[in-house]
Amino acid sequence: PLRVSGPPNGETYTAVHHVASLLHEELRPFGVRDMVDVQSLIWVCAYEGKKRTGRLDAKGQVDLDIPPSVPQMNTHYEITAVPTLIHEPATWEETLPDEHPPYSLDQCSRETGLSEDELRQWTHAIERKGQAIFYGPPGTGKTFLAQKIAQHLVGGGDGVLELIQFHPAYAYEDFMQGIRPLSHGGGQLQFDLVPGRFLQFCTQAQQRSGISVLIIDEINRANLASVFGELMYLLEYREAAIPLAAGGTFHIPAGVRILATMNTADRSIALVDHALRRRFAFIRLVPNTAVLRHFHAHTGFNPDGLITLLERLNHTIANPHYEVGHTFFLHPNLPDQLSNIWQMEIEPYLEEYFFDQPNQVDAYRWSSIKEKIMG
Repeated sequence: PLRVSGPPNGETYTAVHHVASLLHEELRPFGVRDMVDVQSLIWVCAYEGKKRTGRLDAKGQVDLDIPPSVPQMNTHYEITAVPTLIHEPATWEETLPDEHPPYSLDQCSRETGLSEDELRQWTHAIERKGQAIFYGPPGTGKTFLAQKIAQHLVGGGDGVLELIQFHPAYAYEDFMQGIRPLSHGGGQLQFDLVPGRFLQFCTQAQQRSGISVLIIDEINRANLASVFGELMYLLEYREAAIPLAAGGTFHIPAGVRILATMNTADRSIALVDHALRRRFAFIRLVPNTAVLRHFHAHTGFNPDGLITLLERLNHTIANPHYEVGHTFFLHPNLPDQLSNIWQMEIEPYLEEYFFDQPNQVDAYRWSSIKEKIMG
């Protein structure tokens, strides 16, 4: 079998080209057009061999349908190179990086503007419960902070870090497992039991020794009790294994952590299933003027006028679930962007919230407030 040794030389490249050419000819009946297709196939196979693709099931990962006009071929290949072309022993192989770089809470504090003590309190809650939800109004940095905390949790280890987004059409079959049509030889469809995103994620995490983190963005946009199914039990009893509805047993690997985000302007946190609330730690995020000051301490922009206006605006909104957050204004060149941000993002948001109070919107039009911000 061909092994790429290194550092590669001219003979190595000749051998690789020879094997790739053989692959090209063998796979031409399957629709492989050129060497780019061959390279793509080799790349997918190499990643799958290292268990790094993570989103494809064991069946049909590279499902090349055989055209009806082409007779069935033996799909088992052993690729060999001309032995006289490679003389040096296989002493070096390139491997994919397995470990995430360390990411301390001190570094996270400097990048987010939040205190290290507050961040440590969050991580303690996550370790205690195994899962947490970052919730708050728009523009409070929920997804950003979930990613930063996840970066800290996996830092220095070989765990998996993945983000998915829920939506109203998201179902149990997408998240856990379900019957899916898969194409087999001859263009025939067969309905197979296929693992969903969470089962795939846990399969990867089981093979790693470090902490793995799944981030679920906008978790409250899906029907959570329906999507989670048996997972509701496992979130509370992490050491247990339970039978799945479609067969087989499942448990959450010990190293798995789940972080989620919830926009309280989209649906009040009070509407979330109470059984789910008991299983998650809830991390509340609010408009934070200290973060705004921290960020602009190095940009040259004086945020005092903007902060005063935001505090007045949020007092007018008078609902903590719908306040305007600070992350709308975390731009290094904010003076050049502020007019566009306010007119294209803040005003439409206020128009929707104050849909029956146009006078309230008019009081916060850019033309009415720009002098108060810019001075």
